[in-house]
This record gives sequence, C-alpha cells and structure tokens, in this order.
Amino acid sequence: MPLWLELVIRVGGVLVAFLVLPLLVGQAEHKVMAHMQGRLGPMYAGGFHGWAQLIADGVKFVQKEDVTPREADRAVFRLAPVVALVPYLLVLLVIPLGPGDLVAQPLDIGLFFVLAVVGVGVLAVLMSAWASANKYSLLGGLRGAAQLLGYELPLVLAAASVAMAAGTLSLTGIVEAWQPWWLLWQAPAMVIFFVAGLAEIRRPPFDMPVADSELVFGYLTEYTGLRFAFLLLAEYVGIVVIAALTTVLFLGGWQGPFADAQLGWLWTLLKVAAVSFVIIWFRVSYPRLREDQLQRLCWLVLVPASLAQLVLTAAVRVAL
Repeated sequence: MPLWLELVIRVGGVLVAFLVLPLLVGQAEHKVMAHMQGRLGPMYAGGFHGWAQLIADGVKFVQKEDVTPREADRAVFRLAPVVALVPYLLVLLVIPLGPGDLVAQPLDIGLFFVLAVVGVGVLAVLMSAWASANKYSLLGGLRGAAQLLGYELPLVLAAASVAMAAGTLSLTGIVEAWQPWWLLWQAPAMVIFFVAGLAEIRRPPFDMPVADSELVFGYLTEYTGLRFAFLLLAEYVGIVVIAALTTVLFLGGWQGPFADAQLGWLWTLLKVAAVSFVIIWFRVSYPRLREDQLQRLCWLVLVPASLAQLVLTAAVRVAL
C-alpha cells in the first residue's frame, strides 16, 4: 500500500472516531440520565426510546442565532471553540486501538505527547472567558484555570507511575507490558488519574467553572448556536479521550480474556464505553464540589497519594 494512501486511511479513521464517538457518548448520556433521574424529555423525541434526541439537539443548535457580544474580542472569541477541540483530535492520533498497526501515529514518547497536548485545553477556557467581555465568564475562566493547573499535577504523576512500571513512554509499549496484577498495585494511580481527568474536562462534580447557580454558565455564558455546540462537543470528546487513556494506561487496552488479537480493537472499545458510562454515572450521582473542597481534594489528597504511588512503583520495580 502506498504511504500516502495509508496516511489518508489512518487520519480518516481518526476523524471518523473524532466525530462519531462523542456523539454516541452524548446520546448515551441522554439515556442514562433519563433512566437514573426519571427524566421524561429525552425518551420522547422520535418515538422509540427517544432515538432522535441527538438529532433534535443538533437541529436546535443550527437554528439558534450566532451572537457575538459587542465588546468582545471577536477574533479570540471565535477561535476559542477551535482551540478547545484540536488538542483532543491530536491526542486521538496516538492512542492505540489494537495491537500492531491499529494506531494512527505510534510515538515512542506517546504519553509525554498526550499529557502535553491535553494541557493546552486551559487556553480555550481562558480565551473564551477573557474574550467574552462578561464578568461571569471571566470568573468562570479563572476558576477553570486554577482547577486545570492544579489537577494537571496529579494527572501527570499518576501517568508517570504506570510509565515507570512499564519502563516506557510509548502507549503501545505500556499496553504490551501490562499485566492483570497491575489492577491491584496500580489501582491508586488509576483512581487518581480518573478523578484528575474528570477535573481536566470540567465534568461534574468538578464543574465549578460553569456553575449555573453562581456564574450563569461561566466561560460559556456568551456562546450560542454552533460555537456553543462545538464547546459542548469538546466536552464529549474529552470524555472519550479520558476514557481511552484510562483504558490504555491502566486497564490493559486491547488485552482481554481471550488471546485472539483480531478482537483487540473490540476490547478497547468496550472498556472505553464502560469508563465513559462511569463518567456519566458520576454526573448524576455526586453534587458539585465547592471551590475550597475542589482545591483541598487536589493538594491534600491526590498529590500526596500520587507521590506515594510513585514511591510504591519504584520499590516494586527495584524488587523485581
């Protein structure tokens, strides 16, 4: 196969996943929340089980007027949704779906690349907050920046633990080195990474930057129409990315109870779906944390726990 054709197929596959998987997560969230909280609305659109709810939402966003505040920095205001989406697209390029060549771009420093790119998300929050010329947006952006910068540390330390255990920064290498018993001694790192990941994508109970009871809708307040839809899409892509990284780093990626390598991609997708379900479950199960509670959890619980996990990992590596 010519190199250019292989490149087109790989990038095309990532683009399809980038567009389809977040929509499936959004549809699942409608249904899961409808069942868990007794919501009737999402179960009506289209008839059977509300199958057309996502289509109805899309039509609604397209029909809404695209408004830019008069005092806004128009260029930055319009660019923020793009900055929110692009980092997740780049991350999906290096996440392995299965063994062998089932990855768009294998990198020897894939984990380093992922952590560096995910951290760019804070720019979109600050851009949308500052450019909106709205005090509620600005307060939400400052909260978001403090949250993202704080939880970046336990996220990186937890990922460093599993990288140290595997002896490589390659995401494919980490999956290949993974053993089922890692579910025990790397469990604290997995919990830390998952919680910090929720905070990074500002999902409940870490949604203080968009607290509707205090900040209208935080840094998203002035966005309407398709731009708001893109920012919402970025949240759902973030769910897919955090679920995929948790799967690859801590749950064995494509490894499953059967040795058939041909089914590796299926095991990866099933694990990503399960972790995404847990993220949705958190939204309907836990109340929003106050700002002081959010920062206390980060600096007094997750950071010390992640440092202790690094010490444990180093000890086990030396012992082995």
